[in-house]
Amino acid sequence: MSLDSPRIDDAIPDTPLESAEALEERLRMIGATRYHDLHPFHDLLHGGKLSRGQVQAWALNRYYYQSSIPLKDAIVISRFRDRTIRIEWRHRIEDHDGAPDSEGGIERWLKLTDGLELDRDYVVSTQGILPATRFAVDAYLHFVRDRTPLEAIASSLTELFAPSIHERRISGMLANYDFIDPSIMTYFKTRLSQAPRDAAFALDYVKTHARTPEERQSVCDALIFKTNVLWVQLDALHHAYVSGFPPPGAFCPETDK
Repeated sequence: MSLDSPRIDDAIPDTPLESAEALEERLRMIGATRYHDLHPFHDLLHGGKLSRGQVQAWALNRYYYQSSIPLKDAIVISRFRDRTIRIEWRHRIEDHDGAPDSEGGIERWLKLTDGLELDRDYVVSTQGILPATRFAVDAYLHFVRDRTPLEAIASSLTELFAPSIHERRISGMLANYDFIDPSIMTYFKTRLSQAPRDAAFALDYVKTHARTPEERQSVCDALIFKTNVLWVQLDALHHAYVSGFPPPGAFCPETDK
């Protein structure tokens, strides 16, 4: 892109947000222009253009994000005195951690890494993840801890846009990789129903509780922050495993040696 080319953000107006409806419109515009489904790494992943080792690297690094989601949600819960919000939000922790009689999203993700022939103890240790992965995910935890409760909830609104990428991931990876089968893709299938439910509550919350243009802008800024958290992880994966510059100590795929 040349210096004279329009930036993606030029499509997003900076006019004051005077209503809840204007807020929702702006949030959806942010998703349409900044969600990580637009990242070129996903074109490679879903199009069957990565090696097994590169897919392993993606799943390994993404585990750190997945395993941190219930930590994030526990922090969000701790920000609220309102019991009804805590009750609503806490099912998210069980969705990912599971329960004594049911598996959760983290276990489903480990089924993916198992199916990709990654050692489970190594995955859980997070020893081989990229520094940028760790920094980005930890920054997300700090954000929901340190910013306002409104912004903490707003940062989860990437869930509005998740089902479409899950659908493309399921169909694309099953069609294009002989080492992927439906049994290891259950995380994404489950999120097709969970994410819309969670997003509906969060969207309603921010539309109700962001009452001034300044508060509505803070909601948009929180969503932009979260899209950056997701985007930078893919930047790091692309640099390390597509461009070929993994940092010292990072996972080195056997198939790519």
